[in-house]
Amino acid sequence: MSDQNTADIQRRYKEFLDLMPLTLALAGLPHSDVGRYFTEEQIETRIFAVRHAYKASRALAREFVQKSGS
Repeated sequence: MSDQNTADIQRRYKEFLDLMPLTLALAGLPHSDVGRYFTEEQIETRIFAVRHAYKASRALAREFVQKSGS
């Protein structure tokens, strides 16, 4: 991998981690009960919710960054 490619991957990973608290808050998913596990269908549904919440988190963050720069 090139240095630029590695730096880009690290930047995207940091962005992902920085947005994770907002993403999880927007997704609004409850925790599982102790000793109870989610079914495969429940996991797929939760993945769908997190993906869409992450897209919304990124859009919100970009909107704030663009507005603060103006």
